[in-house]
Amino acid sequence: MTSTTKTKVALIYKKSYNYFQPNHFDQTSYDFFFKALKRNIQLEISYYPCEKKFDVSKIKGKCDVILLPNNSTDGSPDVLIGIKNSNIPVISRTGDPHDAERYNQIEFCEKNKVDYLFSSLPDSLIYKYYPKNIKQKIIIFGLEPELYQNVPPFKTRIKDRILITGKMGRTDLKNRAANYILNPRRSGWYLYKLRTLCKELDYVEYSGINEKLSDNKNQDYPAYTSKYRAIIAATTFYPTLKYWENAAAGCLTFMEITEKNNGYFLGYNDNETAIFINEKNYKEKFQQYLSDPDNPKWEQIANAGREYTMNNLTNDHAVSSLVELMKEVT
Repeated sequence: MTSTTKTKVALIYKKSYNYFQPNHFDQTSYDFFFKALKRNIQLEISYYPCEKKFDVSKIKGKCDVILLPNNSTDGSPDVLIGIKNSNIPVISRTGDPHDAERYNQIEFCEKNKVDYLFSSLPDSLIYKYYPKNIKQKIIIFGLEPELYQNVPPFKTRIKDRILITGKMGRTDLKNRAANYILNPRRSGWYLYKLRTLCKELDYVEYSGINEKLSDNKNQDYPAYTSKYRAIIAATTFYPTLKYWENAAAGCLTFMEITEKNNGYFLGYNDNETAIFINEKNYKEKFQQYLSDPDNPKWEQIANAGREYTMNNLTNDHAVSSLVELMKEVT
């Protein structure tokens, strides 16, 4: 395949997949697979919706790569007939690996001869649950650049409150104990401990997904977050889209970056493009900002974080990385 030849990609997916519905409140997957892929001039995308069984022989000679929305039958067809005898490389997105075994995601990879997984997750997390023979590439996707083109100036924003968004845990001992016994790996306290602690602070403004955002989270999120100078992104086990969404909105982003969540792979630098926090120093870091919110260094960090994000972590950059992977497997 020459450098000028387009890579022909067959996206095989379930039309009923929730995250591919154009009216779903979370458009992250739709934007990536149905908008960003089409924008790349090196790709020729063909879409093959199928609910139950897809016969791979139908696309023999028509594509260079098979792309699946995930390594599970909620988004990919139940059966790919003839995939074992096909020589077409298979690439699939994957997500949170905590339930990989429970939802047969590892078996899916083996049964459908998946050559590569890709995700926004660090290898250290993926390979806690997946065998090393299943390859994965980090491709940080989810940020549609057009939604972050016109953010308000830093100086015009709310400066005496720090915003935090997303799901929360319960801080009372009774609920924490119940969750620990009944559902330890799915409780908010387990997944979002620092985020939950931050919410309890008087100067932190909290908004859940459905409280102040309308039907389209992706469009409304940057409009809402960019009202604030400072915002918190905190997840215990791995960074989520909020980390680079918040930075793209031009916010001074306090990021939980630790050895546990291994957020260093995102490429942000402490006190240069973000402020790194953990369970020991978060209050001190917040007070440094709140005691002097007009210090020009905060705007400099916010602007540098936005510039780094828009230059490295948008969907267009993610697709370019995916193109490189496709060329590698073909």
